[in-house]
Parts: sequence; C-alpha cells; structure tokens
Amino acid sequence: MNLAIDQDRLLSEIEALARISDAEAPAVTRIVFTPTDLEARAWLRARCVEQGLAVRQDAIGNIFARWTGTDEKAAPIATGSHFDAIPNAGKYDGVVGVLGGLEAIRALQRSEFRPTRSVELILFTSEEPTRFGIGCLGSRMLSGTLTAEAARQLTDTSDQTLEHVRQEADMRGDLESVRLNSGHYSAFVELHIEQGPLLERARVPLGIVESIAAPASYQLIAEGAGGHAGGVLMADRKDSLCAAAEIILAVEEATLSSGSSDTVATVGICDVFPGAVNSIPSRVRLTLDVRDTNLPRRDRVLQTIQDKAHHVSKKRGVSIQFHIVNADAPAICSSIVTEALIRSCSKHNLPFQKIVSRAYHDSLFMSRVAPAGMLFIPCRNGYSHRPDEFASTEDIARGTLILAETLAELSSLI
Repeated sequence: MNLAIDQDRLLSEIEALARISDAEAPAVTRIVFTPTDLEARAWLRARCVEQGLAVRQDAIGNIFARWTGTDEKAAPIATGSHFDAIPNAGKYDGVVGVLGGLEAIRALQRSEFRPTRSVELILFTSEEPTRFGIGCLGSRMLSGTLTAEAARQLTDTSDQTLEHVRQEADMRGDLESVRLNSGHYSAFVELHIEQGPLLERARVPLGIVESIAAPASYQLIAEGAGGHAGGVLMADRKDSLCAAAEIILAVEEATLSSGSSDTVATVGICDVFPGAVNSIPSRVRLTLDVRDTNLPRRDRVLQTIQDKAHHVSKKRGVSIQFHIVNADAPAICSSIVTEALIRSCSKHNLPFQKIVSRAYHDSLFMSRVAPAGMLFIPCRNGYSHRPDEFASTEDIARGTLILAETLAELSSLI
C-alpha cells in the first residue's frame, strides 16, 4: 500500500470551507443550523458523494459518509469531527478532522486499499456550545449522554427550541433514533489541532492523546441590592458585582491549588444588571467552566469554589445560586486506537508525544459507544478559537497520513 496525501487539494478544501462564513476573512463564524452552516453541510455532502461514499443524515443533523467494506456485517470504524465555529474563530478547529478524514479515505482509495470493515466519516452537529449552551450536541445524543427528551428542552439565544430550529433546517425524524448502541462502531479516531502549545514547544509533529479532560459547567447567580451609586453608603451595600469578583478570584485560587496543571477553570461570562455607571449592581450572572482529566480532583475544586461562594454570600448579604449546565466525566483513550496510532507513526518514522487533551471533543462522548482515540497536530502558539489560528499544510498532511494508516489497520481487524 503506497499512501500519498494530496496536500494541495486538502489545503484548497480547507480554504474553500473557510469562505463559507458569516465573518470576514480571516475570521470564521459558522453557527449550527444557520443558512451558512447548512451551505457548508451541502458543500461537504457534495464532496463525499463525488468520492462514491454513501451519505446519510440523522435527526439531529450528524452526517455520515460511508466507504463500504468487504464485510458489511462487521461493525464499521469511524473518524471525523465538527466544523461549526464560534463567532470570530479560525479555520482549522474541527475542520482538520473532517477534511483530513475525507482525504485519508481518498488516499486509501487511491492506494487501492480495500477495507474489510466499512469506514465512516462523521460530521458531528454543534460541537461548540454557541447556540444552545451545551457542547458536543450531536455526539452527546449519539452516545445517549443527552436524551431526546432533554434535547427537546434546549433553547437558543432567541428562545427558539432545538426542535423548532432543527425542523426549520429540514432535520427530520425522531430524536430518539439518534442514539447508537454500544458496539455500533469497532473503533473511532479523531484528528484535531492541539489547541495548545506543547507539541510546538517540543518540536514534535504528532501527539497521541491518552486522556481527554471533561468540563463541569455552571451558571452562578449573585443577587444583591441595587441603588443609587451616590446615595447608598458603603457599609450598607449588598453589591452583587463585588461578591462575584471575590468568587472569580476564588475560582483562580482553587484551581491553582489543585496540585495539577491538568486542572483549569474559566469564568467566561460576567453579565451585570442593570449595567449603569451610577447604579449599584443588583444581579450578576457568571458562567464557570472547570476541567480536569481526573474527576475526583475536578470535583474537589468545584467544592472549594462552592464553599468560598457560601462564605462570600454570608459576609456580603448577597444570595448566590449555582445552576449546573453539565458535568461530564473525563475519558481514557482506548489502547486499541492509541497502539494503532503508535504503530502508524513508527511505520512512517514520525516522532510523536503522548499527550493529554485539555480541551474536550466529540471523542469524549464517542468513547461511550466505541474504543476511541485522538491524534493531535501542532498549531502555532497554541492559538485556537481566534482568527489567527494556524496549522501548517505539512503538519496537516502528516496527521492525515497517520490517520489514513491507522484507519487501514483498524478496518482490517476482524
């Protein structure tokens, strides 16, 4: 088998997809179920059909493009990622895994390789939480982590239900039909940019992911008392923003004190009401994201934050409520996939580094239904979710080559 990656075609397709955007280049904005997202989906489907793949779409909009193997009864293997993009993002996050996955299949076809197990490329719906407030919507539903009933309760920022929005986007069928049985796939592997600086700093071209961190996401509501900025004496104030500020610093302190660099936490939204220069804030909404590869350690950090918030509440006379959005368990990548990736790297004499994914991905939820793993390539300065996100053509091609080699091995296992 003589594998060769068509770098020019792959780069051309990445650039073409980047132009399907609601933001001006070099930024990319592609929110799920918008006309732009639907245009990008149609573009991908056309590329898959051109390659002779059998394409279907489920009720939540996950797209599956299958290269049928010689044993159609054997559980297939799968690869893929997402290409929805948060506002003002870059053009490589998720896209490398989708278009790299397609090119890996093409490279195998060009080499005249014939898979025993079918090979399926998956475009996952809404890996980003931009519209419905929850990430990995498609893979959560495939794994059963998010039930159909819970999905129906989701609303977007305009208070439109998921059910309404998906049907407007011509996503048909019952949401109950989305869930896959355990064992539906024999393996799943996702190619992705690292979204961190470690591979670039180490000058290593490939990262084989051993574990994937998972987030616990909360909304915190601090309710104090408003009033005139000049009329209320300092001793009499119940300033919700001051309480929120203490909690934000407590988040940082608790995380730094966890004992591990794998623990990270972010307060990404601070929404202040009424938001006037001469009015004491009466209400503040915070979003909290705590991630770790170790579940007990993550939960200890969360408990520390909640204890501090309780202390701040009593001290300042401000009520503080925690509302859970999601709290997912981390995943350990399957040795079936990681060992296949290692053998592929060795076969092509490419160095690699074992690595942890601090960002979470659709692979986290696919690991609930199949042996799953991830392959990382470097991205410049570790930048992601911003317009200057960048991965070199050479790194993308190397990752795609190793992905293709790994798919060949996994699709031959019976």
